[in-house]
Amino acid sequence: MAITDFLPKEYGYVVIILVLYCFLNLWMGGQVGKARKRYNVPYPTLYAIESENKDAKLFNCVQRGHQNSLEMMPMYFILMILGGMKHPSICAILGLVYNVSRFFYFKGYATGDPMKRLTIGKYGFLGLLGLMICTISFGVTLIRS
Repeated sequence: MAITDFLPKEYGYVVIILVLYCFLNLWMGGQVGKARKRYNVPYPTLYAIESENKDAKLFNCVQRGHQNSLEMMPMYFILMILGGMKHPSICAILGLVYNVSRFFYFKGYATGDPMKRLTIGKYGFLGLLGLMICTISFGVTLIRS
């Protein structure tokens, strides 16, 4: 049995959107590396201490933008993978909304003003909510079948 026998062809969009998020995550990690050099925060220090580094807040905002994205990634991936099995096109669109909002979430956070992360970044939560609904629909379909 081929994988295409039980997954809709549109599921390919789900896969591509998830890989795009992987590239976004790598880019964010690179930005943290650059911030380490710029603000003199050596490894393995996760967060800079304000009493020891005048640029601590700037670095910590860059680091936190990436860290928050890492924290949300498992939930995002599982919702995309499962919800996309029944609603691949909808999940792909919601995933794209999430990816774009995550980029702006990170860029806003990296300014050093944490409130700027929500300017466009707040729309990622709508994407997640939509993915949750799609995944619940998939679960209900499995129970009823």
